[in-house]
Amino acid sequence: MDYDILIIGGGMVGASLAHALKEVPLRIGLVEAVPLAGGPPGLDTRAIALAQGSKRILGAMGVWDAVEALGVSPIRQIHISDKGHFGTTRLSASEEGVEALGYVAEAGVIGRGLMESFDSLHHAELICPATFRELEFADDHARVEVEEEGRRRTLTCKLVVAADGGRSEIRERVGAGLLKLGYGQTAIIAHVVTDRSHGGTAYERFTDSGPMALLPNTAPEGTEGSEQGDRRWSLVWTVRDEQVDEVLQWDDATFLQRLQVRFGRRAGTFRGVGPRCAYPLGLQFVRDPVRRRLAFIGNAAHIVHPVAGQGFNLGLRDAAVLAEVLADAVHRGSDPGTLKNLRGYARWRRPDYLRVMAMTDGLARTFSNDFLPAVVARNLGLIAMEMLPPARHLLARQAMGLTGRLPRLARGLPVY
Repeated sequence: MDYDILIIGGGMVGASLAHALKEVPLRIGLVEAVPLAGGPPGLDTRAIALAQGSKRILGAMGVWDAVEALGVSPIRQIHISDKGHFGTTRLSASEEGVEALGYVAEAGVIGRGLMESFDSLHHAELICPATFRELEFADDHARVEVEEEGRRRTLTCKLVVAADGGRSEIRERVGAGLLKLGYGQTAIIAHVVTDRSHGGTAYERFTDSGPMALLPNTAPEGTEGSEQGDRRWSLVWTVRDEQVDEVLQWDDATFLQRLQVRFGRRAGTFRGVGPRCAYPLGLQFVRDPVRRRLAFIGNAAHIVHPVAGQGFNLGLRDAAVLAEVLADAVHRGSDPGTLKNLRGYARWRRPDYLRVMAMTDGLARTFSNDFLPAVVARNLGLIAMEMLPPARHLLARQAMGLTGRLPRLARGLPVY
C-alpha cells in the first residue's frame, strides 16, 4: 500500500486536511495538478472571510501564526443593512468577548501559510505537478492513476479524499448525485479604496440585485496595494446575470460612481478600484459525501452563496471533522476507509451543511425579494436583531462558526 490517505487536490482545503492529520500515524499523499513554481495551487488575491472558529482550527493545526504573519485583517464589527429601507443591525467582537469576529485573508496568503510549513509534515508527500486520471475501488483499497510529466503512475491507498473543487472530476467519475440550484446572480469581485480607514468593520448590504459585501483588507507590507493602508477593502458585488456584461464594461470612474450610489457613504467615498472579475453563483452539494474508500470535502462536497462568507469555513470544518474521524479509527485499530467509519463523518457534517445552506440560501432569496410584505418582515427582523442581544448573539455565533458539534481542532484540542 503506497498511502493510507490520498488527497486529490492541494488547494486550501486539501492542504488543510494534510495538516490536520499531522499527529496521526497515517501515510498521506497530496496530489496537485498546478506546479508550485507558478504559485501555490488555486490561490489568488480573492478575499477569504475566516470565521473565528476557522482561526482556532488553523491555530490548532500550527498554521495560524504563518498565515497571520503573511497578513490578515481582523473583523471587529459587522454592519448589516437593507438598501432603501430602515432595518440595520450590528455585530461586535467586544460584545461577544473575542478579539475579532473573524479575519480577512487573501487566498494566496492562506495557501502560502499552508504550503510553507508542508515540509514539516514528515508523514506526508506532495505529488506535484500530477493530474488525476483514473480511479478504481477494491474491497480493501483504492487504486488511483495519476499522470506526472507525461508518464502514468498507479497509487494505492486505503482512502481517497476528493478535494478537487466545485468541478470535481472525481465526483463526475464516480457518478455522485449532485443537487444544484441557481440564483441568476453573479458576484463581481474587486479591491476598492476609500478616503477613510475601514476600522476593522465589515459591511453586508442587501440590494434588489443581491447582497454586497465590503471587507476590510489591508494589504501586507511590501505587496501590491500596501500603500493604501487601512483604506483598502475587498468588494463582492452581486448583480443579476443579465447585468454582468454591462458592469464589467464600465470604466473605473463609472464603476465607482455606481458603487457609491448602491452602497452609500457608510464606508466613506470610494476613490479607487482594481481589476474586476466575475463568478457565477449557485448552491450545490453532493447528496452523499462518502462511499466505500471515498470521501468528499470542500467545494467538491458543497458550494454555497457567498452571503455571510461561509464557503471556505465550511470546507475547513470538513477537514477538521474528517481528520478527527480518521484519528479515532486509527486509535481503535480500524481501517479508516471503511464505509462504517466514513458514515460517521457524513452524519457529523450533515447538520452543519443544512444549517449553512438554509442560512445562505434564505438570505440570498429573502433579501432579493421586492414583495412588500417580505420587505417589511425582513426589516423588522433586522430591527429586532439590533434590539435583542440574545438574537444578535446567536447570529454572531453562527457567523463565527461556533455553533453545533465542534471538532477538537475548533476547540483548540489535538486531533490525536
